[in-house]
Amino acid sequence: MTEALLDHTAARFPRFFRDRIRIEPLEKGGSDRKYYRIAMCGEGSLILVKYGSQRDENRHYCEIAAFLESIGVRVPAIYHHDTQEGLIWMEDLGEADLWQFRNAAWPVRQALYRSALQQVVALHTRGHLAPAPSQPRFQLAFDAELYRWEQHYFFENCAGRYFGVPPAAVDAGSDQARLNEIAERLAALPRVLVHRDFQSQNIMILEDRACLIDFQGMRPGLAQYDLASLLYDPYVTLTPEEQASLLEDAIGFYAEAGTPVGSEFREVFDLCAMQRLMQALGAYGFLGLVKERPHFLGHIPAALASLREVAARIPGLERFRHLLDHLEVGGRQAT
Repeated sequence: MTEALLDHTAARFPRFFRDRIRIEPLEKGGSDRKYYRIAMCGEGSLILVKYGSQRDENRHYCEIAAFLESIGVRVPAIYHHDTQEGLIWMEDLGEADLWQFRNAAWPVRQALYRSALQQVVALHTRGHLAPAPSQPRFQLAFDAELYRWEQHYFFENCAGRYFGVPPAAVDAGSDQARLNEIAERLAALPRVLVHRDFQSQNIMILEDRACLIDFQGMRPGLAQYDLASLLYDPYVTLTPEEQASLLEDAIGFYAEAGTPVGSEFREVFDLCAMQRLMQALGAYGFLGLVKERPHFLGHIPAALASLREVAARIPGLERFRHLLDHLEVGGRQAT
């Protein structure tokens, strides 16, 4: 595989002499995309992405990158897209993502998080206003069915598959009517364009400024979903005070952009945080146990603790909270 990738690179970029190219596989997330850093001594480096055919969204990455750049959102430059081979050569933004600053002092982290929030607020406030002909093909919008799917994903792959909760107990503890009501309410709210996976490992830091990556899942949705994805990121622990400070920063950025938030903003933020955490927990169970990537199981405790915290603020979820409180028993451990 790597030899073929080097051949493709040398053919596309003649200055990268075939016998002097170095290729380094990069570990990145749980998708079917493979990432490589390709470098030649004295000639710099670039990132090569090899994507599969499992998900249609991969083919639209370059179009979305151009769109984001056009509305002032920082993204890596795209050098070439080989649609037949499923290859994308793009700018190398380095190795520092936001996650790597998780143990830095708060003033350092706060500045980087604020930079990330400014980028996503630009997406939320400008993206849906761009002329239709300039917009690429996005994924299907968040609707009630998708919100219900996220809920079911959690019950099936986390509560059931990972913790071993029997289907009858899941049904009894799901507060299904209330969860369906939440899905319908969120689906009825006005949408903007959202990143869909706005978390620390999808935010690169270049010269102390945030750049967004892995945005191929972009779609119409709620701004609070992206904010919750970052502030309740299971990969990074933020204190309640840090979360509150960053949420205030985001609200201020919306006001500066001329789109001040409404009175129900924080309430919807909690509902979106619940949805995002249910989706993440379902993904960890699925990736860890079905796809046999056990390191994802190690993120379940942090995500579950956050889900309990958020669910405690949402009325009408008493049985669901009871179910969450009893999920420690019987869970499979990461290996």
